[in-house]
Amino acid sequence: MRALLVVNPQATSTTAAGRDVLTKALASELKLDVLQTRYRGHAAEATAAAVADGVELVVALGGDGTVNEVVNGLLAAQTGSGSGAPRPDPEATAMLAVVPGGSANVFARALDMPRDPVEATGQVLDALAHRRRRRVGLGWADDRWFTFNAGMGWDAEVVAAVERARAQGHEASPGRYALTAIGQYLAQLRRPPSMTVELPGAAPLPGVRLAFVSNTDPWTFLSGRAVRTNPRSSFGGGLGLFALTGLGPGTIASTLRQILSADGDPHGRHIVRHDAVGRIRIRSERPLALQLDGDHLGMRTDVEFLSVPGALRVVV
Repeated sequence: MRALLVVNPQATSTTAAGRDVLTKALASELKLDVLQTRYRGHAAEATAAAVADGVELVVALGGDGTVNEVVNGLLAAQTGSGSGAPRPDPEATAMLAVVPGGSANVFARALDMPRDPVEATGQVLDALAHRRRRRVGLGWADDRWFTFNAGMGWDAEVVAAVERARAQGHEASPGRYALTAIGQYLAQLRRPPSMTVELPGAAPLPGVRLAFVSNTDPWTFLSGRAVRTNPRSSFGGGLGLFALTGLGPGTIASTLRQILSADGDPHGRHIVRHDAVGRIRIRSERPLALQLDGDHLGMRTDVEFLSVPGALRVVV
């Protein structure tokens, strides 16, 4: 089988020696080419070119940003520029395998992949030997695929701030995310956003201060602890909406306790939740930050999030 290994050399949980071990293990069973990413968007470009050249499997070794780029590269040939979400044929493109190498690895962990890269590589090879495949649904927004979550407002501002810090050479550690989240929360209190959420068959919901869109559960992880906003979300069940209509300290404290608990099932006066939704539209009075899979895409005032079931084949 022809395969491409896409390696992010800046991945936080692997070393150069470890990546060499994983590469040799994969090359022993596959006709393997290796790409080390050098700039943002490189993984997507290389993946799209490899698929066009007939590669059958792309292995992403890195964090969620690397996985997102590879997914967008895999489906690039089937992504048109028309309105609405594309409807790709998973059989018409290469398969995806993921070896976690980042700090959170939300997508890989949602697939129950081992957190250790060596163990994950072994599972990928075993899955190939036994022809184990899984169809997963994806989200689509702003002409781009996302695998596990998206958001406008507070969380996206945190992502943008952490990206700026990384560009200055700072590590994107859980502690930095936590401190950045506190700083951005105080900024949100001073100037709270006002969003309107629209769902199929429902009246518009104005006055939303925070909105997450999930493609699976957990929504993310905080120092190894799952963060559950929509515990009934799954890769095959549509999108989940989690929104807050208030950002007061009491609301935030109560919400954090619920979404960080092992059996998290958040609810409350200021919490709005919907599961298994095919389409979610979020509009805002002023431009707000948008993030997909932890990647800051810029400022937006109107974004439609769409669920695309069974869009991708993953080796698990």
